[in-house]
Amino acid sequence: MAKKTEQINPPKMNILAQYVRDLSFENILAQKGVDGELNPEMQVNVNIDAKKRTADNQFDVIIKLRVDSTSKGTNDILFVLELDYGGVFQIENIPEDQLHPYLLIECPRMLFPFLRRIVSDITRDGGFPPLNLENIDFLKLYKQEMERRKNAAKEGASNLKH
Repeated sequence: MAKKTEQINPPKMNILAQYVRDLSFENILAQKGVDGELNPEMQVNVNIDAKKRTADNQFDVIIKLRVDSTSKGTNDILFVLELDYGGVFQIENIPEDQLHPYLLIECPRMLFPFLRRIVSDITRDGGFPPLNLENIDFLKLYKQEMERRKNAAKEGASNLKH
């Protein structure tokens, strides 16, 4: 008696394109000048956005990065870097309930090395030492965002009761 084996299609992801959607680098230090010794401090903010494209199984994923560099002693702004870096992904065989985390964790993980290189080049070309971003834990970011949304929903629900 032959067993019927169910064919499982493995998840498939192809990066169809990568692109800079928006880029801004403001070298405040060169424009205004800053007194005293420079002891830069970086604040890095990351947001991720994903949306379905009109073509079947295609999605845009955008990493929105903002880096604010200030001088530790004076809090003078040295530079501000904003970069929206995107990818167009063809994704197949991912269950619907797993698609959202996949888009916001795995896709940015694939884009990150390219974003890191751009940030390094821009800061170097802007007159500063190259900024080599630390790895970003996209799973942790995703969990934090889901927790924030859950708390916001609870707050919204409690506000309706009053």
